Amino acid sequence: MAGTDKTRNQQLGPAPITVLVNPQLGENIGTAARAMANFGLHALRLVDPRDGWPNEKALTSSSGANWIIENATVHATLEEALKDTHYVYATTARPRGMVKEVITPEQAGHDMRARIARGENLAILFGRERTGLTNDEISLADVIVTAPVNPAFASLNIAQAVLLVGYEWYKDQAETLGQQTPELPALAGPGLQTPDTRPATKEELYGFLGHLEAELDAAGFFKTDDKKPGMLRNIRNLFARAELTEQEVRSLRGIVSSLTRMHERRREAREKGEG
Repeated sequence: MAGTDKTRNQQLGPAPITVLVNPQLGENIGTAARAMANFGLHALRLVDPRDGWPNEKALTSSSGANWIIENATVHATLEEALKDTHYVYATTARPRGMVKEVITPEQAGHDMRARIARGENLAILFGRERTGLTNDEISLADVIVTAPVNPAFASLNIAQAVLLVGYEWYKDQAETLGQQTPELPALAGPGLQTPDTRPATKEELYGFLGHLEAELDAAGFFKTDDKKPGMLRNIRNLFARAELTEQEVRSLRGIVSSLTRMHERRREAREKGEG
C-alpha cells in the first residue's frame, strides 16, 4: 500500500486510547484504525459494536493497520472501557447544554501530551456514525472536544474525527514529515528542500548578477543611464526573493552565456554577409 511500511508498525510509545462507542460498520472501524496508525494512536477499544467482533471488514478496511484491529478489545459498557483511565475527552459537534469545559482539537493535543508525560492514562471517545455520543456518555468524560467546522455542515465521519484529533495529538512530537522511501529519507521539516545541492552563497549570487548586468549592458538593455540603477535594483530583488540554490545559479549563468554566444554568432554571421 502506498505510504505504508509494514516493517515499522511498532507502537510509538504511550498514547491516548481510542474508544469507539457502539460503532455500526466494520468498514468504519477499519478506516478509524487506519487514521489512528497515521498519527501514533495504537490502542483501540470498542464498546458494544453493532455487528459483533471480530469483524473481517474492519481488518480489510484498515489498509495495513492490522495490529490495531488485532489488538482491539471489546467492552459491554462505556464505564467498563474507561475504568482504568485518568482523564477522558469526548468528541462532539453539537452543543450539549451541560456544564463542561469545551476545547478545540489543538488544545486537546497540547493537554494530552502534558498528561501522557505525567503518566496519565487517557481516552478519547468517538460516537456512533449517525447520532454520535449521548449526553449520558458525554457526562462520563472530563472535557468536550469540538472542532471549528462549517456550522452549516458540521458532521464528520468516525475516521475523519479520529484523524483530526490524532493529528493534533501527534504533530508536535513528529520527528519528520511524510514517509521515508528506499531512495530518500523523510523530510526533516517544512521549508526549502535542496536535495543534491545547497542554497547559493551571496558570492555566487552576486557573481551571477554581475555577469547578468555585464551582458545586459552589452545588449543595450539599459536604455538610459538614469534608469539603470532602479532597473538593477528590481533585478536584484527578483533574484533575492527566489532563494536560489547553487545549482540554479550555475544554470542561470549557463543560460546567459548560451544566449550571449548565440547573439555573437548571429552578429558575426551578419558581419560576414555584409563583408
